[in-house]
Amino acid sequence: MTENLTKASFLEKVFNFEEHKEWKFEGKVPAIIDFYADWCGPCKMLSPILEQLSEEYGEKISIYKIDTEAEQELSAAFGIRSIPSMLFCPLGEDPQMANGALPKPQIEQIIKDVLKVDK
Repeated sequence: MTENLTKASFLEKVFNFEEHKEWKFEGKVPAIIDFYADWCGPCKMLSPILEQLSEEYGEKISIYKIDTEAEQELSAAFGIRSIPSMLFCPLGEDPQMANGALPKPQIEQIIKDVLKVDK
């Protein structure tokens, strides 16, 4: 199941950018963070794909959603200019950003290559 994050939960579960200048992922498993807005058509197409992936991968990855309208500070911190944008957060490596509503097979490939997680 995907989880919506506020700034407070983001600082706790993903990255506390108020305390650390360098990227330091706080998660225990790799994560995907979906920056979206309720009015965004491509975001609405991406949402059920992320729900499916959340069910298929279970505890192996976390999938978070950030409403760019409600959490403008988080959007600004990551330079989000277009939505949907997904931040892929592997363990022990820098995150990678992908823009647009990617098809499920492409997201699965990124999960395998970047997050290093298999089903």
